[in-house]
Amino acid sequence: MDNANKLDDFDVNILKILDRDGRIAYSSIALELGVSNTMVHQRINRLTEQGILEAVRPVLNERALGYDWGAYTGLSLEKDGDSKRVIEELKKIPEVTECYYITGNYTLYIKILAKNHEHMRQLLYEQIDNIPGIAKTDSMIELGCAFKRNVIL
Repeated sequence: MDNANKLDDFDVNILKILDRDGRIAYSSIALELGVSNTMVHQRINRLTEQGILEAVRPVLNERALGYDWGAYTGLSLEKDGDSKRVIEELKKIPEVTECYYITGNYTLYIKILAKNHEHMRQLLYEQIDNIPGIAKTDSMIELGCAFKRNVIL
């Protein structure tokens, strides 16, 4: 049985409240749900231990931080076996914020943030293209996020 099947209504409601405001006090959650602080604390600990709740962290406004350019880039590798080494090199580039294994024409798919077009060019051509094992990159410039959310419970 997977972890999602172990969620009851209290767990789902706690996750929805945390999704709305990750900084909310446990006492506020308890008050909203009509349960004790202890129950909320125990449930959040259990959700974390089960790996359902990975972290509660801020959502940064990338544009407000000066990152006006985004790109989604497919990476073709010389050998798929190079993926672990390539991923370790990508982790060293702070502007690479996401990396996925995918099927199809590419082995990996990454999201890159840049301050301007010159910064994006430098990231793509001087850093990412120079990682040994990358055969080809194919980028699509992101024009803005229509929405971004967690899965709906």
